[in-house]
Amino acid sequence: MQAQSEGEGHVMLKPVDYNQRQHQGYAAGRAMPEESRAVWAAALARRAPARRPLSVLDLGSGTGRLTPMLAETFGGPVWGVEPHEQMRAQAEAAPHPETVTYLDGRAEAIPLEDGSCDLIVMFLSLHHVRERAAAAREIRRVLVPDGRVLIRSTFSDRMPEIDWHAWFEGAREAEMLMFPTTGDVEAMFAPVGLEPVAIDVVREKYADTMTDYAARMRLKSISTFEHLDAAAIAAGMLRMEAAVAAEPDRAVYGDGDLMVLG
Repeated sequence: MQAQSEGEGHVMLKPVDYNQRQHQGYAAGRAMPEESRAVWAAALARRAPARRPLSVLDLGSGTGRLTPMLAETFGGPVWGVEPHEQMRAQAEAAPHPETVTYLDGRAEAIPLEDGSCDLIVMFLSLHHVRERAAAAREIRRVLVPDGRVLIRSTFSDRMPEIDWHAWFEGAREAEMLMFPTTGDVEAMFAPVGLEPVAIDVVREKYADTMTDYAARMRLKSISTFEHLDAAAIAAGMLRMEAAVAAEPDRAVYGDGDLMVLG
C-alpha cells in the first residue's frame, strides 16, 4: 500500500488512473439498482436549492451513472465533468437526455463559466482530488452565490462497518487513508466561504441479492482494489464466496454520508 504526502499536509494513496484498468468493468461493477437511484434522487433534491430548474455540475461523473438522473430530477442543464477519457467515453455512449453534456475536466480546472451552477454534486469523487485548495476555489467560482455543494463520500472519521472490508485484508486500512475526514472537508472549503450545514445518512440498497453483489465485486471496480496486493484479493474472494454461499438471496444494504455545504 503506497501512501504519498501531499503539499497541503494530508496523506493520500497513489492516484488511481481509471484509463488503465478501472474503466473496464466500472459501469457493470458499480451499477446502481433503480431503488437506490430513486433514494439518492430524493436525498439530493431535499438538500438542493428549492427553485427549479437547476443547472447542475456532476463533478467526477465517471461513466455517467448518476448524470442523467440529475437532469431528470432538477430539470436544467447538467454538465458531467470527468478527467478520464475512457470513463467519459462510456458516459457519452450511454443514453442520456439532450440537456446532459460531458466535458473533459477535473475539480482543479472546471471548464465552465463563473457562476454557472446552482448545484454541484460530488458522488464518491472527492477522495480522488489531489489539490484540494485549488479545487475549492474552482468549485466556489462556478457556483452561484446561494448555490449548494452536495458531497457523497465516506469520511474516515465516520467509517461505517462494511461487509466486504471483512473479506479483503487491508481494505479498511486503505480506505482510512483514501477518504478525508469531515474536518478535512471543512478545512478545504472554509477559505472560499463554504461550510458544512448538515450531514445526512442515506440508506440504500447495493444489490438485490448477495449473489448479485458478489458478481459485481468480482469485477474489482472499487478503486480500493488498486491498493491491495494480489494475495489479499485472492484470499478475499474466497471469503466472499463463502459468505455468499451462506446467504445467497439476502439483499445488501448500506449507509452513505451526504455532506451539505453552503
